[in-house]
Order: sequence, then C-alpha cells, then structure tokens
Amino acid sequence: MEAVIEMKNVSFQAQNQTIVRDFSFQFEKGKVVALVGPSGSGKSTVLKLAAGLLVPASGDVFFQGRNLFMMTREQNLSFRKQAAMVFQDSALWANQSLYQILELPLKLHFPQMDKQERDQRMNDVLAQVGYRKALSVRPAQLSMGEQKLIAFARAMLCGPNLLFLDEWTESLDDASAQCLVNLVWERRRNNDSIIFVSHDYTVIRYLADYIVMIVDGRFSQLFTREQVAQDEDMAHLIEKRIAL
Repeated sequence: MEAVIEMKNVSFQAQNQTIVRDFSFQFEKGKVVALVGPSGSGKSTVLKLAAGLLVPASGDVFFQGRNLFMMTREQNLSFRKQAAMVFQDSALWANQSLYQILELPLKLHFPQMDKQERDQRMNDVLAQVGYRKALSVRPAQLSMGEQKLIAFARAMLCGPNLLFLDEWTESLDDASAQCLVNLVWERRRNNDSIIFVSHDYTVIRYLADYIVMIVDGRFSQLFTREQVAQDEDMAHLIEKRIAL
C-alpha cells in the first residue's frame, strides 16, 4: 500500500483542551476515506491536520513520505497545487469578489496562464458545479449553499489529485448536493485520493472505500466498503455513531 498522507501519533490541543489524541493512520493513494464519529469527536480537526492546515502539538504528518512541516517553500507550493480543501464554512474571503477568490489560485499555481485562459477555466468549473450567477458579488451576497458551490469550484480549479472535503454537501439543496457527489465520484473513478468528513450516511456508503471511526479524538475503528455492504449491523453501528 502506498500512502498519500500518513499521520503518526498526532495530537492537537486548542484552548487548553486536547482535541486529537495520538492519532495514526495511513491514507492510501487512490482511495476514498470517510472520517466519521459523534459530533465534537475531532473529525474536522483530523482532516485539517492531514491537510497540513493545523500544526500538531506532537506527532508527524507526511505527504508521499515527506514531512509536511519540513517542506521548502517550493515543495509546499507543489503540495498545495496537488491538494485542495473544501471547508465546512466555505472560508471565502469576505472583502473580495467571487472572481478575485477564484482567480487567485490560478494566478498562484499557473503564472503563465493569461486572463482568457483563467476565465475559461473558471467558467468550465463553475458550469460543472452548477453556479450560474455573477462573479462580481462578494460572498455575503450569496446563500450558504451558493458559497459552498464557490468553495468547491475553487478547490477544483487547479486539477488536484488529493481532496480534503469537510461537510461539503451541507447547506445544499438535493440537486446541488447530488451534483457535487457525482463530481467526487468521477474523481474516485479517476483514482484520485479523497479524505472527507460527512454526517450523510448515504454519501459515506456511496463514496467511501474505507470508513475511519473517530471517538474522543482517537482512532477507534476501521471499516471497509465490503464489510459495510455485507454486514447490516456494522452499517447500523456507523449510522448510529454519526447521529450522536
């Protein structure tokens, strides 16, 4: 098994509380892994640690064998081009237009790309996610669901092969949620590596090759796609823990 992301004995603290405790797991390249567990169990924090967006209090996080926090600027830039994050709250810059928000990653990672090429790329991705409104507005003028579509589009712009998705279908209507799930399914078929957090058991069961149960910030259990498909009791256990 080739690991795309490996977490070794990772712990994280915030506001004098331990959120993640001695977490270790190898995320296999080309697989889809769902992080599940009760509310407040540390799922989103584990996701952000795996993405290198939070610095652990102890332990190490590796991308293809290289420590995320010992990379050179060039190595980190390369990682950020290959990996993309969709945040639960969308994390769109409030003081910029949607156009500026979407244009920035293309300017950063494809400096040779001219404005016409950037515009075409943005339009293509926006069409895929189903966003058809103006880009001149700021995030505050959008609904939460529309903000999520822009956040997902931003993540797709640079053609990443590693996705970190945090409740990415939350706040969306059924049609928009299904559209994004279908896009992730296509990424799955393309053997991209995907790590996601979701409370939607239908999405989890549909997409995940592996399901990692996190309880009280610790690795608790690992379930495979086949196990869940064949064992209804196991499926009910996962669904019950998600609902807590």
